Amino acid sequence: MVARRSRSVGRVPPHAARAGASRAGTEHRPGLWWVNPFNSKSKVLRRLQTLESGPLKVNDAAGNPVDIGAVVVWRVEDAAKALLEVGSYADYVKAQSETALRRMASVHPYDEVEAEEAVEQGGHLPMSTVSLRDGGDAIIETLLDEIRTRMEPIGVSVVEARISHLAYSSEIAGAMLRKQAASAVVAARRMVVKGAVSIVEDALRELDQKKLADALDPERKAAMTSNLLVVLVGDREVTPVINTGTLYS
Repeated sequence: MVARRSRSVGRVPPHAARAGASRAGTEHRPGLWWVNPFNSKSKVLRRLQTLESGPLKVNDAAGNPVDIGAVVVWRVEDAAKALLEVGSYADYVKAQSETALRRMASVHPYDEVEAEEAVEQGGHLPMSTVSLRDGGDAIIETLLDEIRTRMEPIGVSVVEARISHLAYSSEIAGAMLRKQAASAVVAARRMVVKGAVSIVEDALRELDQKKLADALDPERKAAMTSNLLVVLVGDREVTPVINTGTLYS
């Protein structure tokens, strides 16, 4: 007897194949085996297969249209289930993978900023606070669990599922890019102003500690504070002006 690597064989009695009855069993162990000749046999490859799903257009949890795609690595684990439970297990894997991807994308926001703005504008809180763009392993695990649950009834094992494409849809991509750029500018300005205020506070504190602020009345302190903020916050070089008079002349 010569041992060899065999493919999965789903053994189905003829009357069961015609009537859709239960399977007789699955054999995928290597070696030479005797099979009841009165049973029908079908060979199913158990190699790893890759499915590219998408890109699909889906509305995320905040209502924004996004294009999302995924790569799913799967294999047949139970040949009898794969042959008997569905008409075509390959079509089933493709359809259910797309369904799982759509559902996962619809319950997560594209990013956290969009989710916060949707809530502030009177929208409902998304089902998940994990964003598609920054979710990382959490998003992958959610997608993998969803697909595995759908594949279990047909005996298909899902080895890996990862997001391969994620972007705003073309009709809003330009507007979202400008919005993100504006948000970045506002965040940078906010940081600059916060730092400038801290510097002015330190300057006034130093003047008080060295007894130099006693000679400054509130109006002069306000003018000094204003000048410091203009110098620190401005994005252009400042040209100094020497005032030889007073503030009251």
